[in-house]
Amino acid sequence: MQRQCELRMTSKIIVVGAVEGAFPSILEKISKLHAKNSFSLAIFLGDFFADPESRSQEDTANVSALIDGKISVPLPTYFTLGKHPLPDPVRERLEASNDELCPNLYFLGKRSTTKTSEGIRIVNLGGSLDPTITAGLSKEKHLPFHTEDDAKALRGANSADILLTTHWPLNVRKASRVVLPDGVETPAGEQCVADLCSALRPRYHFSTSSDAFYEREPFFHPPIENDPNAKPITRFISLAPPANPSKLKSLYAFSLDPNSSVPINLPPGTTASPFTITHKRQRHPNQEQSYSRYSTAQNGDHYRPLKHYRHKDGSRAAPLGPEDCFFCLSSPSVKTHLIASIANDAYLTTAKGPLSTQSTFPSIPFPAHLLIIPLEHSPTLSGISVPEDRARTYKEMQRYRRALHSFLVSKCGSKLGAVTWEVSRAHIRHTHWQFLPVSSDLVKKGLVEAAFRVEADNEKYPTSFRTKDVGDGTGTTGDFFRVWIWMPAEEDVVDGKNKSSEHAQDDEVEEKRGKQKSLVLPLNEEFRFDLQFGRRVMAKLLGLESRMNWRDCAQTDEEETKDAGAFKEAFKQFDWALED
Repeated sequence: MQRQCELRMTSKIIVVGAVEGAFPSILEKISKLHAKNSFSLAIFLGDFFADPESRSQEDTANVSALIDGKISVPLPTYFTLGKHPLPDPVRERLEASNDELCPNLYFLGKRSTTKTSEGIRIVNLGGSLDPTITAGLSKEKHLPFHTEDDAKALRGANSADILLTTHWPLNVRKASRVVLPDGVETPAGEQCVADLCSALRPRYHFSTSSDAFYEREPFFHPPIENDPNAKPITRFISLAPPANPSKLKSLYAFSLDPNSSVPINLPPGTTASPFTITHKRQRHPNQEQSYSRYSTAQNGDHYRPLKHYRHKDGSRAAPLGPEDCFFCLSSPSVKTHLIASIANDAYLTTAKGPLSTQSTFPSIPFPAHLLIIPLEHSPTLSGISVPEDRARTYKEMQRYRRALHSFLVSKCGSKLGAVTWEVSRAHIRHTHWQFLPVSSDLVKKGLVEAAFRVEADNEKYPTSFRTKDVGDGTGTTGDFFRVWIWMPAEEDVVDGKNKSSEHAQDDEVEEKRGKQKSLVLPLNEEFRFDLQFGRRVMAKLLGLESRMNWRDCAQTDEEETKDAGAFKEAFKQFDWALED
């Protein structure tokens, strides 16, 4: 829930190193500091609770007292997942209370994006990298391990005011003149954390170390495209545990205005980014809208329901960001069990409330209604402001679409074609493509194209479909609805298999496979366009009128998981993202 704090431009924040069970005395100290400074919130890094290998009876008693509300938490306080698993009583309370351990104390989870009522965006990646998991999002949010895909998913948050990680980013000390104390070695870093920092460009990046305090010189990221003179700055700070014998700094207080602009002039001593940027992602500053298709939280993911607020004059507050967008992998409420494949800039998922069923296509024993979604939070592909990012995203989405074509050929020969549609409109929150098989006969006879044209005429839309390829959308002006209609070419199918390589990357070669037509319907403000237009056309075409509304096609989590698993297994040999 949103924290009911006094709204102000600048917020005072205090961050604490890993207390490892010593929270009673530290909370008492924070209470005294809060009385003098009026902090907006507090953040505890690393392990909040004691190491289970050395946990004492006093530690156990303190946990019980905290859960029972006998230990006061004086202000909204967040704690993270460190290197140890949470105590069982803590885990049980969090599961039963929407991650609120006791009044004013909230668990950030393993992989989360949270926006406070002051507008401060906190992105958190807890735990250590699990080398035994090569792909996929972690399911259990209370175990102290994350995957590279967990870190990759958080890139979709686009930006962060504060980034929290258990581990240091790899190479963060490169080009730094700040030395560590004698005898202290640089903590092991993680490349996925460095990539995440490069992608989000946080104002502050906090981590922990067991025997040192380290505050690096500020470093700047490449300029933002729409303001080439501004260079986003990150301050990396690693706090020592409060119980350290050398009395190294374990508390860090600072003020933050989330609405302040990127500085034009760099602070003295600022260096270039120390990271080797393997996945450069520059973000558009206005990508702050979200699209909620999936409306419930999935067990195993951090979720805190947020409300829409209105100003005193009755005007609606700004739209919520990626942390509440159910197409953003950084969202704590993303339905991870539907995800089939994740690449660098896009991902593939089965649809919630699919139009088709297990019996719609006899050769495919599961609904084959799929979504191809960019990782970047943007209402349109053309809204991805950095040309390189936009080009990579479009290319990966097309690779997924073509891989699905190859998958259909392998299962059905030339019997099935496919329809892929997209609504590219500034008013939606997160663009995506919907993919659905269709009988090749319907394509061959022109009935699929006719269905879209006739439906548009029936709706009396003032514009009409044009045969046109608009690519990533930058080659046209205004909003549009697009549909690709594809069927395999007979000469490309031999014994039910596609003669071309399903992993080919050459766009020109790939576009020649099969027969395809791209139709575009221009949209404007003169008429109201139904976002379910594509689904409605396909429902009528497939004789599935009773399934037009996805909410009427809801499945249980068990059914969704079974169908997604079946598709993922069948698609495995065509999933190029597993090889890249």
